[in-house]
This record gives sequence, C-alpha cells and structure tokens, in this order.
Amino acid sequence: MDDLKKTIRDYVVKEYLEDGDDREVREDTPLITGGIVDSFSMVSLKRFLEPQAFDTVNSIAELVRKFTTAV
Repeated sequence: MDDLKKTIRDYVVKEYLEDGDDREVREDTPLITGGIVDSFSMVSLKRFLEPQAFDTVNSIAELVRKFTTAV
C-alpha cells in the first residue's frame, strides 16, 4: 500500500470506526455501501482530502470540472 492510500485508510479507521469495531479496512473495502462512511462523514472526508476545495464557489466549480473531465 502506498503512502497516500495508507494515510487515507488510517484516517477512515481513526475517524469512522468506533472502538471495538473489528472490521478491516483495505484498499478495496466499500466505505459507503459497507456502512463505514455515511453522508455526514463524507463531508469531513472530503475536507480531509482537499481542505481548500470547498472554500469558494470557484474552487468547488474547479473540483467538479476536474472530476467530470476525468470520467
């Protein structure tokens, strides 16, 4: 697992799994359909990944453009 994936996985485990939750989070673990990340926690995950991306209308539009052109 590369450093970026490890950082994201570690964040998800720390922030979204409660103490005693024995689910393993791997690179291919379904986070939303697996019930680990819900709509409220998705916001904090997005802010963790790209904190400046939601600061202005321009930055939000740029983020949307980036992902829609990548598809």
